[in-house]
Amino acid sequence: MGDREDRGTIGRRVQRLRVERGMTQRQLAEPAYTPAYISTLEAGRVRPSDEALRHLAERLGVGYEELATGRPARLATDLRLRLTEAQRTLATGGAEQAAEQYGALLAEAETHGLTEERAAALLGLGECAVETGELVAGRRYFERAEECLADAPLPARVPALRGRALAHYLAGELRYAVYLLESTLDELNRGGLHDPDALLLLYASVIGPYMDMGAHARAAQAAELALALAPGAGDPALVARMHRSVARTLLAEGRLAEADASLAKAAELYRTLQLRTELANCHWMRGYVCAQNGELPRAEEELREALGMLSASRAALYSSQVAVELADVLHRRGKSEEAAALLHEVLDDLSSERGAVHAAGAHRLLGIIAEDARDTESAEEHYVRALSLLERAGAAGDLADLCRLLGDLLRRTGRVEAALDAYRTGLGHRTAPGTTTLGPAPAQPPL
Repeated sequence: MGDREDRGTIGRRVQRLRVERGMTQRQLAEPAYTPAYISTLEAGRVRPSDEALRHLAERLGVGYEELATGRPARLATDLRLRLTEAQRTLATGGAEQAAEQYGALLAEAETHGLTEERAAALLGLGECAVETGELVAGRRYFERAEECLADAPLPARVPALRGRALAHYLAGELRYAVYLLESTLDELNRGGLHDPDALLLLYASVIGPYMDMGAHARAAQAAELALALAPGAGDPALVARMHRSVARTLLAEGRLAEADASLAKAAELYRTLQLRTELANCHWMRGYVCAQNGELPRAEEELREALGMLSASRAALYSSQVAVELADVLHRRGKSEEAAALLHEVLDDLSSERGAVHAAGAHRLLGIIAEDARDTESAEEHYVRALSLLERAGAAGDLADLCRLLGDLLRRTGRVEAALDAYRTGLGHRTAPGTTTLGPAPAQPPL
């Protein structure tokens, strides 16, 4: 009833279809109605009941929905099938092609006033933009998807909210990303809206920002809740993403074998679902696990595989982030020149607004390479740039280590006071990692 158009529009549509079929008002009316009723209906002076519309649709040989709304029969079903195709294109590494598909779907959904399909197309365009590193455009698409679903229940709006938080996180706005995710979790749990998929998506998404902020206890708690929610979730891709996120907390606790097992589960699901970009992210994480465990040849192999897959799918921002971690492994393997060349190339694609934490990582590593080459001036310049990026992002997890590196460099060059300032700054971040920017933990779901 809510989607039905006004009586004047319906009347004109009935008249047009009747004339096209060469029918008289009497022929259309029989046997249930009178020609006078059809005349007043076509003139827009009466609003037809559902029963009358079904009778007219049958006589005119069209679907009830098409007569009531003007939408072609099966339009919504067709759009949903094509949305699934666009999602598959994106998942298999074709972000630019998927964006074209989603754009065409958005135009059709807007033409026919299909709210849910319009929101899904906007969500897809947001995911494409994030994958290609267009974070501002991605955030705007997610915001428009939220506006579309303003009257929908909160669980339906969660993917758009999570998308917006992801865009802010990748831009280096960690505090705001955490605020968005935590406040949504709080609203869901306090309101009794215990949707397993929505909660799992939020808990898996908040782990990364928590870790970068140094809030390891919060990250571990989110991972624990995500693992408990996973059996009730209906989306296997979401469960795989959760396993990938949980691996970060296991690594932080030194549980390398468990982290590798978690990533193996995720990779198996991604292969089954043929999600190429997500599978590349698993190679990325497994490379990180190997690097932490000192298995540098295998780490290099995994990270090169991830970089190749992401570069092929033109996932520019993620490619740059993997390149930073690969450069670290190359440096540790004695290939410093190759590492430095890779980092300089990557810094053209990263900035304070786009991948701030990894841009800081690139400058930090270039500083270490410069120090090894006895170029203290360049080393200091890179450390200071990295410090500025991390402070702006609120990434307390990495700030303390960087302050130590900078302090050591300043002390070796005879600037003791400046070195003490750097150490004090680092200690300030070390003493209460994450607590200065995080409020009370959100309410938890009943498990």
